[in-house]
Amino acid sequence: MKDYMINLLFPRRCPVCGEIVQPFGQLICPGCVKELSPVQPPVCKKCGKEVESSTIEYCYDCTRHTRAFRQNFALLNYNEAASRSMSAIKYKGRREYLDFYSQAACRRFQRAIRRISPDVMVPVPIHRSRRRVRGFNQAELLARGIGRQLGIPVCPKGLQRAKKTLPQKELNPQERLKNLQQAFVPGVLPREARTVLLVDDIYTTGSTMEACACALKSMGVENVYGLTLCVGRNS
Repeated sequence: MKDYMINLLFPRRCPVCGEIVQPFGQLICPGCVKELSPVQPPVCKKCGKEVESSTIEYCYDCTRHTRAFRQNFALLNYNEAASRSMSAIKYKGRREYLDFYSQAACRRFQRAIRRISPDVMVPVPIHRSRRRVRGFNQAELLARGIGRQLGIPVCPKGLQRAKKTLPQKELNPQERLKNLQQAFVPGVLPREARTVLLVDDIYTTGSTMEACACALKSMGVENVYGLTLCVGRNS
């Protein structure tokens, strides 16, 4: 009843078009969901990007780089609709859109997440200055939404952002790696945390996930998996 009254007073807006969702009670417009591009198999066994053939185990990037994480689960290809939606979340405060994305991620990856059995979920942190401006960390809200549905604890202080970095989208792969050097440092994890599910909104070259995985492993974590809402296509 409480949720019904909240939705009645503050109607849900679609994470794709931004208009009030019809029919009432849904999290996305039925027509708009078709604008999103779910990642379809076959996919790279490391980063989760689509590959051309089931005979290909790893994408071009993952054949060239050693990965500290074991596997990334990616929900959507980073197309124009997904880009607009992610930007609205981060820069226009539309954090409620993450309700749809966390639900979709759970539906898609619940079985895989149960299989790897993570002890905790760790969101990729943002710098405190950016958090002051934005008011929230989208990766943390996403992790909390998934954690509530699957009963997995979330550890938002598992990693810390030690320095403010340039926006990754403005940099080439080499610059991204240099930009993230020493950006993430160990935080506080439960002593029993041996398998961690690292949560972020977008995976492009894997530089952020790699830096975070290395920091987690320096704390004694044995297995790092990733879950991202969007993944960039291979060029």
